[in-house]
Amino acid sequence: MGTMPLHCAHGIFVFLSVCLISFAPPCDGGNILVIPVDGSHWINMKILLEELHARGHSITVIRASSSWYIPEKSPLYTPITIKMDESLENFFDLYLQKHMKAQREGASAFTFFKLTKDFLAMISMAHSMWADAFAEILNDKTLTKSLMDSQYDLVLTDPAIAPGVVLAKYLKLPVVLNVRWITSGEGHFVIAPSPLSYIPVPGSGMTDKMNFIQRLKNMLFYGIILFQQKFMVGPYYDAICAEHIEGGCDIISLLQEADIWLFRSDYVFEFPRPTMPNVIYIGGFQCKPAQPLPADLEEFVQSAGEHGVIIMTLGTLVNALPKQVAEEIASVFAKMPQKVIWRHIGERPTTLGNNTLIVEWMPQKDLLGHPQIKVFVAHGGTNGVQEAIYHGVPVLGIPLFFDQYDNLLRLQERGAAKIIELGDVNGRSFEQGVNEVLHQDSYRHNIQRLSRLHKDQPMAPMDQAVFWVEYVMRHKGAPHLRTEAYKMPWYSYYCLDVLLVLLTALTVLLLSTFAIFRFLCCRGRRKSKTKQH
Repeated sequence: MGTMPLHCAHGIFVFLSVCLISFAPPCDGGNILVIPVDGSHWINMKILLEELHARGHSITVIRASSSWYIPEKSPLYTPITIKMDESLENFFDLYLQKHMKAQREGASAFTFFKLTKDFLAMISMAHSMWADAFAEILNDKTLTKSLMDSQYDLVLTDPAIAPGVVLAKYLKLPVVLNVRWITSGEGHFVIAPSPLSYIPVPGSGMTDKMNFIQRLKNMLFYGIILFQQKFMVGPYYDAICAEHIEGGCDIISLLQEADIWLFRSDYVFEFPRPTMPNVIYIGGFQCKPAQPLPADLEEFVQSAGEHGVIIMTLGTLVNALPKQVAEEIASVFAKMPQKVIWRHIGERPTTLGNNTLIVEWMPQKDLLGHPQIKVFVAHGGTNGVQEAIYHGVPVLGIPLFFDQYDNLLRLQERGAAKIIELGDVNGRSFEQGVNEVLHQDSYRHNIQRLSRLHKDQPMAPMDQAVFWVEYVMRHKGAPHLRTEAYKMPWYSYYCLDVLLVLLTALTVLLLSTFAIFRFLCCRGRRKSKTKQH
């Protein structure tokens, strides 16, 4: 066969190159201002920032000088560091230790009120610190001018703290929320109809099937959330709004004004409920196929043989359980034929067996994706629960605080997890729990069903997240997806004014009818009396 002439080959190459360039989507890098929340929230935000950076977007991150997770130097972003003298890490540690101690003392009304009081005090202090630091930003004319001149396309923020939405309002920028939690409670409650008859309030420990007493309890927890927002969170930011935002503002209205809510949940995990068009569900967006383990860890995992491996971790905030609990858990692990990998920082349990590997850090995602992993003992943080769903590993949950019980309850309701509350953890209960999840096939079958459902989507959650961030940048916001209901006074939202007018009209009609009948009756009587005379 003859060869193609060189000039023809070159011509075809140029033609194909032009075609490829023509069909490639435009990739204009945006300019994004990010106000994140530290701790495990930052882990989620960082994963999203990595993807946005890879797609050519310029990112600026506002961080606290005392941050313990958000580094000042990063190839992903340009930092703006604000002075915050006190780190929240030590404050959280103190609260968590007190919280775990109270749980071990047993459930009672006194314990409930004590835990609630301590939680509200912690939340109040965190918002107080951030509000003070944020006020310094707005009072710094050089910094605010620099922010104005930077011509950001949008603000991407985690609304568990409020400075991000306030700053977006000040800079008159569109807002994208990377969210599950807001300043008080769960995000849906401020933007979507949320009937308390079947939508559980965070912290209530309820499902979407409630009897009368449970609905009463649900209402009580909703009252706590309203109190928290009205008296313990809102006032810190109201003062800033009054001073720096024309016409003032409040946090709930600012949240309702957000263009897009990237919601870190989905209905494989969450109970069905009403939602809004600008809520985009990206639950599990941080999950990826497992990567190979380090050689030494792979060797340990493979040495378990047919019995498999149990992994245990309590997340980023808790290094170790109370000593007595850790000793009893270690003694249970020591008796089991499985190998165990346990992230535990602190005093090494004396009852530890040769089958248990203590580590300060573990590649959690890669371990969960390994076929040798049989059970995941976890505290129930959102990331861990979603990764367990993604990789199809059943969970034995020991919830400690915040949303962890509610997260695990959603898995337990679907038959994919078992919960042991910290106050009930001892050698006997822990051994029964591990063996139940390990040997009852229903747990693994149910979590693997959830995994199949989660992965059966037309578009990966991360791709959805990036698409909608870029959508807001392209269109300078997304107000057409946002309800205007938040601008209505409460009596109009519930149509009480309409109901009042209708009741008034009905009352007038009834009274008029009654008056007419009475008049006719009286007139008839007078006529009859006249005839008699």
